[in-house]
Order: sequence, then structure tokens, then C-alpha cells
Amino acid sequence: MKIVSWNVNGLRSLANNGYWESFLKGVKPDIFCLQETKANPDQLSEAFLSPAGYSAFFSSCQVRKGYSGVALYSKVEPLKVIYGMGIKEFDEEGRFIGAEYKDFWLLNAYFPNGGRGPERIDYKLRFYDAFLAFAEKLRKEKPVIFCGDVNTAHEEIDLAEPEKYENSTGFLPEERAWIDEVVAAGYVDSFRHFHPHTKDAYSYWDMFTRARDRNVGWRIDYFFVASEFMKHVKKADIHPDIYGSDHCPVSITL
Repeated sequence: MKIVSWNVNGLRSLANNGYWESFLKGVKPDIFCLQETKANPDQLSEAFLSPAGYSAFFSSCQVRKGYSGVALYSKVEPLKVIYGMGIKEFDEEGRFIGAEYKDFWLLNAYFPNGGRGPERIDYKLRFYDAFLAFAEKLRKEKPVIFCGDVNTAHEEIDLAEPEKYENSTGFLPEERAWIDEVVAAGYVDSFRHFHPHTKDAYSYWDMFTRARDRNVGWRIDYFFVASEFMKHVKKADIHPDIYGSDHCPVSITL
């Protein structure tokens, strides 16, 4: 089983130039999680609402149309789908969707960006804490896999110019410390597990500076897997050959 996560930076834009089809044919996901969909279901065509062979589930932003949003597509019918953490200030931005399967929980999150000032950094850090607490609660039932755009690079190896961004959101000590907490809680960064020393492996590039052409990027998209479930994970990959967004997909294979 292949599970894929991708920040699409606008789901409707993937209709252009065949990006949606190339993703499905190139990556061949059994389950895939999307972030930053920027659309309500009533704005989507049939190709996105029900691609052949998949059940589709959406959580959209309630306070700002065309902002945020996540989706989950699955060939395997989930036992249960949840659309928030039960915290209004976080749930209303459409940043979370979760699915229960026979052997694990899969949580898909579009974690906040800390840009636009100190208030959003505070919001991001509080979202981080609430999310980890929620994941740990579910983990008491069965192992948790969580994926998404975390909007933080964990270590210097995870971005091209760490010295340039050490005082910028996305690489602040307090943001990186939360990922340390995740690891300390027993979640494994699946990509680093299989590729501990791989450099220049990124999942996001700034579009305005054409950074992807030069591979000046960040690894901010992750699959974290509860340590007790890691024995079922066979590999973890980044797919930089898939275009259509300023991010590329990442995946794990069970």
C-alpha cells in the first residue's frame, strides 16, 4: 500500500497541463492526502470529487473562501473519518482530516504558516501542541501515521540555506523544537529513517525565485509514523519529478 501526501497549492489549478493525471499515473497512490486545496467541494469538477476507484473526503476553510483546506482520497474505505480536532479556532480553517483504518489512524494536516507576524507564529505553535495531544489520544486506540505540510524544516540538512533562515519562520528554534517533541514522543520521520544522510532532498521550492530549477528548497512535508508501526513501513520517498505545485508529493509504502 502506498500512501502519499501533497500540498497542491490549489486543487483546481491541477486541471491545467495534465498535472492531476500525471500525479495519479506517476505516483499510483492507494491513499493520498492533499493540503492547501483552496476549494470547497461545490467548486470542484467531477474529476476531483470522485476520481475512478477512490472515495473522497474534504475539509474546507469556513472563514475565508479559497484558503487552506485538506482532502483525503482512499481506495480502501475508512472505518471512520473525522474532520477536526474539536477546537473551533483550528478546525474552522480546514486544516485537519483523519481516517481510521483497520490497523492505524491516518491524520492529514496542513499546519499553519508562521508568516504575517507574531500572532500567526503563536497560532502555529498552539496548533502544533493541540495536534500532538490529539494524535496521542488517538494513539491509545491504535498506531498513528500523520502526514502533511508541517511548514518547518527540522534540521539544517532539510533546507538549502539554513544560515540564511535561522531567524525566519519555518526554521525558528521554537518551531524546530516541536518536531523534537514529536520525535521524543515516539514518532519516526520516515524519510530520514530510510535516508539519514541524504542531502538536497526537498519538497518545497519558492516559485518567485524559480528555486526549483536550482533545487534551492526546503523539506517541510513529512510522514511521521508511530514507532510501534514502523516495522510495516518498507520505504519512504520524495517525488520531485511530479509538478503542478510549489511542493512535490512525498510518500510511504507499507
